[in-house]
Amino acid sequence: MIVREVATPRDRESFIRLPWQIYGNDPNWVPPLLAERRAFLDPRRNPFFEHAAVKLFLAADGAGRTLGRIAAIVNHNHIRTHREKVGFFGLFECVPEQAAADALLARAAEFLRGHGMETMRGPESMCVNDEIGLLVEGFDRPPMIMMPYNPPYYEALLERHGFTKSMDLYAYYVEDREGTIPERVRRGVEIARRRYRFTVRSLRMNDFDAELERIHRLYTSAWEDNWGAVPMTEREFRHLAENLRKIVDPELCLIAEVAGEPAGFSLALPDFNQILIRLNGRLLPFGIIRFLLYRRRIDAVRILTMGVIKKYRHMGIDNCFYYETYRRGLAKGIRRAEMSWVLENNTAMNRILENLGFTVYKKYRLYDRRL
Repeated sequence: MIVREVATPRDRESFIRLPWQIYGNDPNWVPPLLAERRAFLDPRRNPFFEHAAVKLFLAADGAGRTLGRIAAIVNHNHIRTHREKVGFFGLFECVPEQAAADALLARAAEFLRGHGMETMRGPESMCVNDEIGLLVEGFDRPPMIMMPYNPPYYEALLERHGFTKSMDLYAYYVEDREGTIPERVRRGVEIARRRYRFTVRSLRMNDFDAELERIHRLYTSAWEDNWGAVPMTEREFRHLAENLRKIVDPELCLIAEVAGEPAGFSLALPDFNQILIRLNGRLLPFGIIRFLLYRRRIDAVRILTMGVIKKYRHMGIDNCFYYETYRRGLAKGIRRAEMSWVLENNTAMNRILENLGFTVYKKYRLYDRRL
């Protein structure tokens, strides 16, 4: 077994293309866009690298057959925020051979240990604001946009190596083919709006830069107490926003205000994975035609972030976000929605979603291992 650091453009391309070997004809795997993955792993283009040390590794057998890959990550912003010596692994892919997984995980641990880390956590690709968690339940359908997917045997590979559960993340699902909004939900939202005098509006694309500043402040404040949360730098946030700008629907990006002051933020993205699953990693030359053809057929959204700052959390703004996303989505032909991810110990959010008729249909797991 040979584990080598990714050091050349050819190595990097092998690292990026390995999932096509792992997943083969798995009908639920959504191939990422090759161009997007190249940009994601380019330190010159991804501002995450400005505050993180990252090493990529490939594993091969004696015949030169590539068996797996892994990223070892020291996120200095996480260390400063949580004051814990936790390093991460991510972008893990591996054939069903324990020896290959052991070799990759051991090499990543060696890198993290060399940077003074005491615990190895993952998978996170590459941080809590990207795709995180190992899928452990819900393999029967493709993931929604910006959510991970992996073969079921990965769980055994990690646990045999000595990893134990750190935290589970829930993906909630709801489907409404009839297109009806429960009257109790509508009535409750109207009562809350009258009582607390808050408003909910769409993202103003013609004032995009100023809107980004407002949303960044809201995001940093509303999520600061969440387990594992790490605030994005301004450059990270702007980088993510510029990427999402190409696919965001302003009517599904909501800002709540109280007396003109931003109080909360919600973002639901159309599930573009319904298109990506057909493109096999390439947008050009013919993928763009499929993209335009299938864009209007998207029938699902993923609510990927929603939060209200502390002093306004008693007003029912979160329920209003759900209602507005529901109402506006129905008008666009959206009949299915995922809310993800939600921490297993976020009792309030789990209760709200269950009361609204959502059910847990996928579970993702973060693992820890002492170094």
